[in-house]
Amino acid sequence: MEKIKIREKLGLFNEYWSPKIIGEVNESYVKIAKFKGDFVWHTHQHEDEMFYVLQGLLTIKFRDKDVLLAEGECIIIPKGIEHMPVANEEVRVMLIEPKGTLNTGDVVNDRTVENLETI
Repeated sequence: MEKIKIREKLGLFNEYWSPKIIGEVNESYVKIAKFKGDFVWHTHQHEDEMFYVLQGLLTIKFRDKDVLLAEGECIIIPKGIEHMPVANEEVRVMLIEPKGTLNTGDVVNDRTVENLETI
């Protein structure tokens, strides 16, 4: 049991849309990531997903609305809901999701990260 210095961990990588594991809570990973630009429309059929904005502004697009998240705000997206994260400028986020969750959900493409790095 040691404290996790999130800012320090965020300084260890520069790539966007590539979550890094910083810890585990029961059957879920706690991840951090940097986002910039548009991601992909996708769905997680079996997992809920939580986005917590550490720095910046993040838009989560849904087919019927957009939700803007500022620093210190979060959203929990229930399984089966199609969504697309968008970051006009760099955004730093924390994610909490089950261990088997692919970052691109039901879509497999060049942004899919199958083997997550622990930092």
